[in-house]
Amino acid sequence: MNNKKILLIEDDFNLQKLINKYLECYGYECNAYSKPLDALKEFEENHLMYAIVILDLGLPQIDGFDLFKKLKNIKNIPIVISTARDDIGNKIYGFELGAEDYLSKPYEPRELILRMDAILKRYKNDEEIQINDLLIDLNKNRVFLNQNEIEFTKIELEIFFTFIKNINKVISREDIINQTSLKEDTKNRTIDMHISNIRFKINDGSKEPKYIKSVWGIGYKFIHDN
Repeated sequence: MNNKKILLIEDDFNLQKLINKYLECYGYECNAYSKPLDALKEFEENHLMYAIVILDLGLPQIDGFDLFKKLKNIKNIPIVISTARDDIGNKIYGFELGAEDYLSKPYEPRELILRMDAILKRYKNDEEIQINDLLIDLNKNRVFLNQNEIEFTKIELEIFFTFIKNINKVISREDIINQTSLKEDTKNRTIDMHISNIRFKINDGSKEPKYIKSVWGIGYKFIHDN
């Protein structure tokens, strides 16, 4: 991940304040919510900004496990469950849903920080790549430009992710055909048209490309200098 922004959903204001204080002391930026539906709305609108969620289960308005599933459906983000439900059944269900960790209250806030640090090390850019204004979700094959999802056609998406799998490597038009669902007899100008459409959608240009560079006589190269 490229940030340390945390979404905290906790209706106990004293605990919320304590956790928030510890997170800030260790370099995390935290947005805290006591009402889960407000938190869900925030996550729907700004999920790209968040690196991890800390989620209480005993919430008003909606059960914590139901909220867990809604958050995961929006983005496959690591979620740490922080709850007074310490029975083994809830723990098993939480891990079955995909929780990264399960902390039973009461616990030391420092333990939460250590567990979060370990989780984010495991998640380090495994599923998302940030390239300038582009955020690329490798898990769901989605691409965002300035937080707005790009609407690629099926073949444009295949070509784009062929570039991403071969960043900084020259790939020929034949390579593009072999790594996508394009037919073997696809003409060069058809491939070039698809790439022109991709360039337009990612705010790139052929004369001074930020991303897709034409390599004369061979094909293309997706540039990423970082």
